[in-house]
Amino acid sequence: MTLAQSPAHQALLATAQRVLPGGSNGNVLLPPEQAFVIAAGQGTRVYDVEGHCWIDYLLGSGPMILGHAHPEVVAAVQEQLTKGSTFFYLHEKAVQLAEAIVDAMPCAEQVRFTSSGTEATFFALRVARAFRGRDKILKFEGAFHGSHDYAMMSTEGQAPTEFPRAVRGSAGIPQSLENEVLIAPFNDLDRTTAIIEQYQNDLGGVIVEPFQRMLSPVPGFLQGLREVTARYGIPLIFDEVVTSFRFAYGGAQEYYGVTPDLAAIGKIVGGGYPLAAVVGKADIMSAFVRPNKDGVAIGQVGTLNGNPIAATAGLATLKVLRQPGTYERLHQLGQRLRDILQATLREHRVAGQVLGDGPLYHVVFTTQAIHDHRAMLTGDARKQQIFHRELLNHGVLKPASKGYISLVHSDADVAETAQAFDAAMAEVACS
Repeated sequence: MTLAQSPAHQALLATAQRVLPGGSNGNVLLPPEQAFVIAAGQGTRVYDVEGHCWIDYLLGSGPMILGHAHPEVVAAVQEQLTKGSTFFYLHEKAVQLAEAIVDAMPCAEQVRFTSSGTEATFFALRVARAFRGRDKILKFEGAFHGSHDYAMMSTEGQAPTEFPRAVRGSAGIPQSLENEVLIAPFNDLDRTTAIIEQYQNDLGGVIVEPFQRMLSPVPGFLQGLREVTARYGIPLIFDEVVTSFRFAYGGAQEYYGVTPDLAAIGKIVGGGYPLAAVVGKADIMSAFVRPNKDGVAIGQVGTLNGNPIAATAGLATLKVLRQPGTYERLHQLGQRLRDILQATLREHRVAGQVLGDGPLYHVVFTTQAIHDHRAMLTGDARKQQIFHRELLNHGVLKPASKGYISLVHSDADVAETAQAFDAAMAEVACS
């Protein structure tokens, strides 16, 4: 597929290069020969300004679990628009959405809204430290908790270091913060327990993606992490920005049967609009308003926190997700695509590991079984690049990290995707 043929499209891309760093909004970077500008999304498809069409497994990086422009979400938002777009004050839709979240998620007794997942994890860490009265946090190697300073330690793409030493994953982060973050290996309960026991008196909280990037927890890992943090009174935080309302209506904590003290949620809960939240036990959440020993409460103010348009979209999305059979269909679609991808690897005799759970899928080109970040690093980056380049050329938009599946992806979408998998894998096999 040849993109950006028209002068108008080329001019738009040139303007993007001039006015945006790297010619993008910072999320997805494509080589110049594949760059395009999206004009619209409808259902499972996105369209560029020339009308080229792709089956979308990016889904706005996950929020659009109902597909683009779902009629029930659109109708609800249109009605709310006539009533006001923001208030910076308590309003009906925020209260209703908070109540729905509390009803859904096992750990959620109270909710504090933010506008992004990055803010949600940032403030989850802050409230945990305030409650615990300790400064250090523990996170897992390769985990992504947004773009704030504490989160961008030992992230994807960082060279491994000796545990529990952290290394900055972004320019502009003070070196001193490396001393405030401890790093543990995901799915290694013995090593993680030893680090927690050694630093128990310094830790303000432990944050984990219960499903880390595309790594499923091995049996007993989350349960053991819950036990050791509870033993020492250390708040356990689940980063459920991706998994909340995706694996189950109650999130990964319902799906895996492990209840944390706090969780950061986002993406789906805003229905495609900027909304996320910190949720958790009331005694910990009270630190948002309760002064500490120095007479200071947590500072957390946001102009658009709990925005009524976003809250309305979230409520409409959750209403659809509560319909019978929703999660059975999402899991079935995910398993079908993973099975097709695995069969495609075999057919083309390409070494690779298919990863995923629920409505998520991915492939890493390696012979090694993958349970942690270091095993992920054994993947062949060149083959990965070829695979995703060819998927795009054959009408499938999938990010390099994970493929998101919506409730409205159809049998026809799956069949067309299977053809794209086959064509892309043939190119990988020849590489």
